[in-house]
Amino acid sequence: MNIGYISIGSNIDKDKNILASLQALEQCFGKLAVSSVYETEPIGFSGDVFYNLVVGFESDLEVKQIAKQLRQIELDNGRTRDSKKFSARTLDLDLLLYGDMIVNDGRLRIPRDEIERYAFVLEPLAEIAPTLGHPVSHLTYADLWEKFDKTDLKQKRITPAWTLTK
Repeated sequence: MNIGYISIGSNIDKDKNILASLQALEQCFGKLAVSSVYETEPIGFSGDVFYNLVVGFESDLEVKQIAKQLRQIELDNGRTRDSKKFSARTLDLDLLLYGDMIVNDGRLRIPRDEIERYAFVLEPLAEIAPTLGHPVSHLTYADLWEKFDKTDLKQKRITPAWTLTK
């Protein structure tokens, strides 16, 4: 059994799409460890703010099967494959980590570079997996977050209405 972590982001119908993704992920993987939700300014383009969070799960599926399931959940929630890297999203699901795997086969990269590059990925990951070590640097996510340059940080922890009904 591997423990994996998925980043979730949306800035189009974000309440609906994030809640739908959490329900779909729970159907796929069972109980999830769910971080707080962070409201984040878009990076690289102008647009509506994003909601971002990270979930942890356990699975014995092959990593490519998980990536395929994540793509299907995105498509089921209105994601189109022709969207640009820095653009509005109905739903963005990225497999950040899966056990201690290191994968780089073109489309699939684990651990994701975004972990160390973007606060909207690292902060929620450090929240739910603070003592877990990065498979390459071996630094814990709490240490990585502590060292992260928070100058001009454009995100804040929020409590969306749908989290109150759980």
